[in-house]
Amino acid sequence: MQGHRAIHVIQGEHAVSDEEDVILLTVLGSCVAACLYDPVRRIGGMNHFLLPEGRDAGDIRHASAAMERLVNSLLKCGAARERLRAKLFGGARMIPGLPDIGLRNGEAAQAFLRGERIPCEAADLGGAKGRRIRFWPATGRAQMLLLDRVDPTVARQRPKPLADVSVELF
Repeated sequence: MQGHRAIHVIQGEHAVSDEEDVILLTVLGSCVAACLYDPVRRIGGMNHFLLPEGRDAGDIRHASAAMERLVNSLLKCGAARERLRAKLFGGARMIPGLPDIGLRNGEAAQAFLRGERIPCEAADLGGAKGRRIRFWPATGRAQMLLLDRVDPTVARQRPKPLADVSVELF
């Protein structure tokens, strides 16, 4: 990742960029990240949401608000709705025996894409392992690493700058 500028997307946030040197990063458990991009305008973005639905329609911790906010940010920066493409990640069942919030998060993201007629080119949803995601918004390229264990506090904290942490190869 040397020569690239990393932007960490934590729970309840999203980021958009058209810069070639930007990589959007996140760590997921039961949360879902949608990576949307416009291949012609060469702009993309990533969100990271916690819950499939909620009482407050504008709360971006919930799927529909997070997805809508990401789409609107992309459109505001010059993307065309009819050219948007998606990749979905996350939605793991992290704690057996409890309600499967990860499954519902994945279903909510897929339903949003169907409703907006945004094609989903790739998805890796469900399972029982967390994921580390890298997304290059200008090209739509994505990488995923399955994790054996996810510390739930990691997804809620902004990571240290890359120079202060060891690099893990995918």
